[in-house]
Amino acid sequence: MVLLRFYDPPTSSFIELNKMRNNPNIKHEWLDLDDISLYFPNAVIASEDQQFPNHFGFDIKQIKQVLAEGEKRGASTITQQTVKNLFLWPDRSFIRKGLEAWLAVWMELILPKKRILELYVNFAQFGKSVFGVGAASQHYFGIDAKDLSAQQSALIAASLPTPSRSNPAKPSDYLQERAAFILDQMPRIGGRRMVREL
Repeated sequence: MVLLRFYDPPTSSFIELNKMRNNPNIKHEWLDLDDISLYFPNAVIASEDQQFPNHFGFDIKQIKQVLAEGEKRGASTITQQTVKNLFLWPDRSFIRKGLEAWLAVWMELILPKKRILELYVNFAQFGKSVFGVGAASQHYFGIDAKDLSAQQSALIAASLPTPSRSNPAKPSDYLQERAAFILDQMPRIGGRRMVREL
């Protein structure tokens, strides 16, 4: 975890699991946060974890709401998802969730928020074989990540719950609705200024 403050990891557990399953089509490219459109991290925060700048790895309010309403949707924060993507495996067991929680605490203690966000956008899965915003922007729109518009950023971020079944370049009605919600939320959480200030 300490090394992650200074070292850009070349791969993740999810990428390696895909390789073990003989997936030859993996697309991944590391990009510094400064080389990514500021719309994109803002869209990810609006989509996945609007309390990201303020919490310490867990969104207690969101967890309570999910438990109270008996919903099946997750309440994982960007920090928890980063830990899962980098170190763990796609399983809903108590063991994995326990490890995720423990590692998320350490990640928040050791890494600045901006670095956690940088790791997340570089290893989140945005398609069956597409990992990170660098690969996603090229795969779906044929452009560099620094050139993503607010709309394109929202469409890629909208694919996160079901990346293997979503296509931001040819969005379904559901994906368009979700992207519209994200676009609406982006200025409400502080917009691009907030990302600069992390």
